[in-house]
Amino acid sequence: MILVQFLTGLASAASLFLVAAGLSIIFGVTRIVNFAHGSFYMLGAYIAYSLVQRLGGGPLGFWGAVLLAALAVGAIGVAVEVLVLRRIYRAPELFQLLATFGVVLVVQDLSQWIWGPEDLLGPRAPGLDGAVTIFGEYLPEYDLALIALSPLVLGGLWLLFHRTRWGTLVRAATQDREMVAALGVNQAWLFTSVFFLGAFLAGLGGAAQLPKGGADLLIDLNIIAAAFVVVVVGGMGSITGAFLAAVLIGELNAFGILVFPEITLVLMFLVMAVVLVIRPWGLMGKPETPGHARAGPAEPLLAPAARHHRWAWLALLAVLLVLPAVAGDFTLVLGMEILIAALFAYSLHFIMGPGGMVSFGHAAYFGLGAYGAALLVHHLAVPMELALAAGPVLAGLGALLFGWFCVRLSGVYLAMLTLAFAQITWSVAFQWYGFTGGDDGLLGVWPADWASARSAYYYLVLVLTAGGILFLRGAIFARFGYAIRAGRDSPLRADAIGIDVRRHQWMAFALAGVLAGLAGALYAFSKGSVFPDELSIPRSVDALVMVLLGGVQTLSGPLFGAAAFTWLQDTISRLEFWRLILGVTIIVLVVLFPQGLGGVFRQLEERLRGGAAEAERAP
Repeated sequence: MILVQFLTGLASAASLFLVAAGLSIIFGVTRIVNFAHGSFYMLGAYIAYSLVQRLGGGPLGFWGAVLLAALAVGAIGVAVEVLVLRRIYRAPELFQLLATFGVVLVVQDLSQWIWGPEDLLGPRAPGLDGAVTIFGEYLPEYDLALIALSPLVLGGLWLLFHRTRWGTLVRAATQDREMVAALGVNQAWLFTSVFFLGAFLAGLGGAAQLPKGGADLLIDLNIIAAAFVVVVVGGMGSITGAFLAAVLIGELNAFGILVFPEITLVLMFLVMAVVLVIRPWGLMGKPETPGHARAGPAEPLLAPAARHHRWAWLALLAVLLVLPAVAGDFTLVLGMEILIAALFAYSLHFIMGPGGMVSFGHAAYFGLGAYGAALLVHHLAVPMELALAAGPVLAGLGALLFGWFCVRLSGVYLAMLTLAFAQITWSVAFQWYGFTGGDDGLLGVWPADWASARSAYYYLVLVLTAGGILFLRGAIFARFGYAIRAGRDSPLRADAIGIDVRRHQWMAFALAGVLAGLAGALYAFSKGSVFPDELSIPRSVDALVMVLLGGVQTLSGPLFGAAAFTWLQDTISRLEFWRLILGVTIIVLVVLFPQGLGGVFRQLEERLRGGAAEAERAP
């Protein structure tokens, strides 16, 4: 029993290693956090399925389909790199993450259009469709083939990276890309070839798992979370680390089902959190060096709003104040959603922009605020006013606890630890049926009588949202705000002049959690219910998209991003292929305006101001 379970874990680790190895190679050289890597895995499964139907189910047809599918996915990866990512390599790194998120949406709808919404049952591998008996237990023969595949791929990658000139260049670029470029290496060619290899491995992983899991439209998001965990636990850029981490995660999942079935949903995130707390750069990773970081545009100086900006904000506030008198219920609901989204986005922007800390799990504090308010109403019949105050407090306490660990890391490792804590929180809400309602959620969370009218609750949302945003903007220009900006730009100098950088980042993290919790509490009463989705990865991704779409380097960016994203989602979500439209829109916006919508408006203003100055100087 134990041996069979161990071998099952190794078989599960095989596909996970293939996709994680590709993700690690791409990040190691290009520094791109590729959200679309799960889409390459999904395409590998779908394309292999179609090719098997065309080529036949014999040994040559099946294994030929697996190889051809991996090559096709590699070619698709090259197209994504050349057509999208190559155009924005000089943009801030996070905008490339946003572009890959757009690719995820496009691939999802194209896959649904080509292969349909139904799950596809994978064909059996010829010659490996039986089972072997081990101590009276049955193990599929195909599992043994997968167990043999991953070390073969690992050995092939080792030879490729240590016995070829291309591999030497890739390893050098992983250590110091600027030096490699200075030696005359064509970085564009190198990046494209690396992207091909990474996408090829992801496609191979998807195609190879076809007899075990088939193909469906959800495997992209399911595998990308696990792949990120493996890459981070193993150490970003380390292929051997990815192999060891894949085996570790595969075995823990295999035995966790038997020993701790209650925590199987979140077991790998618990492992990642423990590893990152003990060894912040993963099992076989190394601390990032200055050569690792790509020189990007300098952070613009932030200044309080000019007089004409203040008049513009007052005009916008006036429009929002009169909206209930001129708009219908639908517009008011959309307006509330935009306001709540704006506060959520501003809270994330506060730690991402001025604080320099990227979070992939900000939904944890949005959800804690929503659940904090809803639980008090549901179990204790607490008035709405008290629940609205308690929700942000609970979120702030959660951010204070999680932030203590998170601010000790930086970069992708910090972002992934925030994701781990968010997933742990989500798991508690999802599985604690007696208290949180589980996936059935909590219902009947309605505003007080005086705020039950839609216009009254709209004004409550407007006041609290505007107050929260103004508070965060004020904090940025207070001594505290200057301190966290100094820690972002030059932590060593900040420490040298007596600023406790880590403590200030911790407090900023907690403050952002409080405001995200306020947004979550307002959302709970606006919807009348709370579900675990408020703590999930897609909610965190929505916040990231809003901040990046609006522009990290501007204070007005979160508002523009929240308004644009919420409006786009609401407008096109009723269409059949809304993800395709939204994804293409995001990609186009990122390619054309890599500084975000807020940056676009700032550039337009500077051009207009420059044109007016030239006109005044003209005779």
